[in-house]
Amino acid sequence: MHERVYRELRARLICGRVVPGRPVTLRGLASELGVSPMPVREAVSRLVAERALAMTPSRRIAVPEMTRQRFEELVTARERLEPAAASRALPYLQRRDVAALRKIDDGLEEQLKTGNVEGYVAANHAFHFHIYSAAPSEVLVPLIESLWMQFGPFMRLVYGRVGTSWLVDYHEQALAAILARDAEALADAIRSDIRDGMQHIGNSVFESDEPSPRHAGAS
Repeated sequence: MHERVYRELRARLICGRVVPGRPVTLRGLASELGVSPMPVREAVSRLVAERALAMTPSRRIAVPEMTRQRFEELVTARERLEPAAASRALPYLQRRDVAALRKIDDGLEEQLKTGNVEGYVAANHAFHFHIYSAAPSEVLVPLIESLWMQFGPFMRLVYGRVGTSWLVDYHEQALAAILARDAEALADAIRSDIRDGMQHIGNSVFESDEPSPRHAGAS
């Protein structure tokens, strides 16, 4: 039960269904999930240790505040880890994976057309992690999942506010690189995707600050 609750909360964070600035109680979260408070408390403790959640002084659970420094560290980590994970996965990716990725990306395009933010975020996650998870990984993929948990709520918040019509889809470049067996081009496509999306997220989250975030990030 604890593992099920942990995975559900992790999925909610990654897809942005936990809203920044809206604390909840352990009991309220347990009621929402239909479980007792104990597995929720254990799962939340793990997520607090992973810096995906924070406990407020009033013992409520919330998404940690996003500071400029934390955001820039997340962008830097994504830019370094995700292209490396994609390159590492390339030898394991087959034509059937390209077909699966193209199907995911077609669904993502439909979400963009209809402005379905939650559907877009879920499809974008599925696309990236289908690539990264192709290679066996005990370190890289879990680290990347941790990063997505930390910025996911802000991605969902920003896209819900400004929409998704402005997003550039670098996934076609990634698919072409996979078919060409070009690790460098695949890494570049993933890096460009990260920079484009994270730039817009940063500009929106820190829109009242000067100067704007150092560099952009991805979707």
